[in-house]
Amino acid sequence: MIEAMPIVSASTGLHETLALLTSQLHSDANHKEDLVFLKDVFSEKSLGYLMKIHDKLKQYEKHSPTPVLHSATCLAEDLAEELQNGPLEDDERELLLLLSTPHLKAVLSAHDTVAQKNFDPVLPPLPEDLDNDLEEESVKIVRLVKNKEPLGATIRRDEATGAVIVARIMRGGAADRSGLVRVGDELREVNGNLITHKRPDEISQILSQSQGSITLKIIPAVVEEDKMKESRVYLRALFDYTPYEDKATPCQEAGLPFKRGDILQVVSQEDATWWQAKRIGDCNLRAALIPSTQFQERRLRYRMKMGSFPAPMSPKAPAYDRAGREDCDSEGALNGKDIAGLRRTFRLSKDRQGSPGEPQTPDANHTEFLIYEEVTQYLPRPGERPRLIVLIGSLGARITELKQKVIAEYPRRYGLAVPHTTRARKCNEREGVEYHFITKAAFETYIQSGKFIEYGEYKDNLYGTSLESIHKILDQNKVCLVDVQPEALKTLRNAEFKPYVVYVRPHIDDSQRKPLGSSSSLSSGITEDDLQEMKQSAEQMDKCYGPWVDYVLVKEDPVSALAELQVVLERVQIECQWVPVSWVRS
Repeated sequence: MIEAMPIVSASTGLHETLALLTSQLHSDANHKEDLVFLKDVFSEKSLGYLMKIHDKLKQYEKHSPTPVLHSATCLAEDLAEELQNGPLEDDERELLLLLSTPHLKAVLSAHDTVAQKNFDPVLPPLPEDLDNDLEEESVKIVRLVKNKEPLGATIRRDEATGAVIVARIMRGGAADRSGLVRVGDELREVNGNLITHKRPDEISQILSQSQGSITLKIIPAVVEEDKMKESRVYLRALFDYTPYEDKATPCQEAGLPFKRGDILQVVSQEDATWWQAKRIGDCNLRAALIPSTQFQERRLRYRMKMGSFPAPMSPKAPAYDRAGREDCDSEGALNGKDIAGLRRTFRLSKDRQGSPGEPQTPDANHTEFLIYEEVTQYLPRPGERPRLIVLIGSLGARITELKQKVIAEYPRRYGLAVPHTTRARKCNEREGVEYHFITKAAFETYIQSGKFIEYGEYKDNLYGTSLESIHKILDQNKVCLVDVQPEALKTLRNAEFKPYVVYVRPHIDDSQRKPLGSSSSLSSGITEDDLQEMKQSAEQMDKCYGPWVDYVLVKEDPVSALAELQVVLERVQIECQWVPVSWVRS
């Protein structure tokens, strides 16, 4: 309980008040946990330090202190000069050493800046020689102070008048922060130099190389109102972009380089060709240019039509059989081993609607290019079904083994979608545990009704994973792990499942290219051809399905891969993740 507090006067400091309050806390059986919590909070050292700082600031505010000197730096320099002119005692030598340290010099310099209230940059005087042919009210002299950062504006040449016009203002840049430069302003001079006859790239170079203050002579644009409103659109980049390699960009220095998978906040879409964006995670507050969806798509179609850009890969199976895709019938799967060189035909049937595995003739007018995907942050709410975890892997990844170990270790948290099969049930198998055993006629009925996300044939028996089996696990509030061919993402990647896709690939480097029989972190029986095929498999998987992958797990050994996957699965359930905005709004 809390006893009656002693009288606290107005002069009592916040730190003293906190100490008095802490001393009045006594144990009470009914509120023991609350009192212990309060005592721990009030006894926290960091809180005590903050209270002391608050009290000190209040004292200074009450006394309204003024600096004794406005130039402590000069006093320190004079004192150092006096000390150097004569013999030094130990204390004097130590004082001279302190006065010469850069940290103390910086403190004294900061003191003088505050004492003199000299916070604003020093700008050169206004130029007196204004053009006589311009009305005084139509000319604006703008001075900007910038460091090594770009000015944050791009320019263009007006085709009709030949004037140099401000084309766009980058959000957060020096020009934007000043509020003195607007889109449409005509630029006449830079630091007193006439630029009307210079090319835009020459002017941009002058602006980028200028340091400190920049004086601009501008003819203001006639603008009724400032329509610049910052948008809150977030995009996941589905391709790599390097502005220094893009000849179409209006200003390479103003471009934003990004990698596939980066999250971009688009702050302005006023320009239909070049959007302004920031990369999430960057400390730079200035926006930069990225190609708009329409512009990027338009030029990719043109390049594809001219033959300089390959047609986008349609979602289809990589050009290899599903090696390493263990099945419970094989001895390799039962023993947890990956038999090198084994090629099993477990592909999606080409008879499915849409024939995703069939190669299509590229058509520039109907091809869907992977450019951006609008995303938002998402975290499952309490009581909401967990997100589906989809594991895809390249050749040699052995993801079935990895998945089974996760489920075996945490059977109450994770579940496995039980597949269907037409083969006969073995004596040690149970219906609905290892498999759902059905007839071939029933299996074909499932195919026709679209109940399978994937199916195939192995040793004259049919196998398939159904949507119903996934729902059954998720309805139990368990995290469902599915190990599927990557083309099944076309069925699973929707708002109903909100899948988190983990791409597992084996670690392959040149040091593993050893002759048959030598030791390797993958297997002692893997040949040079096997390694090459694994590498090609990983490259093709990344090319075809990389844009839809949320996490890449490079599997060096089973133990570390299992630990890494468990950390990833935990984060998906407790941390916000970027998902397509349609999954949340639908």
